Amino acid sequence: MKLKKHKFVLSCVAFVVPMGVILVGPNRMSAQAPPAASAPAATATATDELKVLAYTKPESLKLKMADFKGMPRTTVSVHNEHSKADETYAGVRLADLLAKLGAPLGHDLRGAALGGYVVATGSDGYVVVIALAEVDATFHSGEVIVADTMNGAALDGKSGPFKLVVTEDKRPARWVRNLVSVELKSVK
Repeated sequence: MKLKKHKFVLSCVAFVVPMGVILVGPNRMSAQAPPAASAPAATATATDELKVLAYTKPESLKLKMADFKGMPRTTVSVHNEHSKADETYAGVRLADLLAKLGAPLGHDLRGAALGGYVVATGSDGYVVVIALAEVDATFHSGEVIVADTMNGAALDGKSGPFKLVVTEDKRPARWVRNLVSVELKSVK
């Protein structure tokens, strides 16, 4: 009986640990940041291209830095709890990027559309989820932007070229460095 119990416990551990890595992401199983020297675990690499996808359109939007610079821009000032510093980011509202793919925003964000959520992915495999309503200014007072500059300078190699910044979060856990894709999905 003891042998069966041990085998069951070992099989549970063998299943739960890999699922934690899949769901939480590589190097994110503990509260500590991954060592700076570790190699990225994801297949994507940080480039000057941002891929935007949405369930509302079959084709994706691929934005180069030059495309990004030509879009309406916004600036936000935030306090970064990790660096203990005030930072000013400039970039494009995530809502403006999603609108290019027909995302239900403004008056159209109601009913089943409120089941929309955005999955943002960094080149290191870090993934966060943001409700579509948090992105829409008619629902939420905070800003969610895809930044390409901080304090007037282009983002450095550690953070950019694109970075997701969520102003109303008390800590920057949903800020995604080296952002490579954002995808609008729906629970339905």
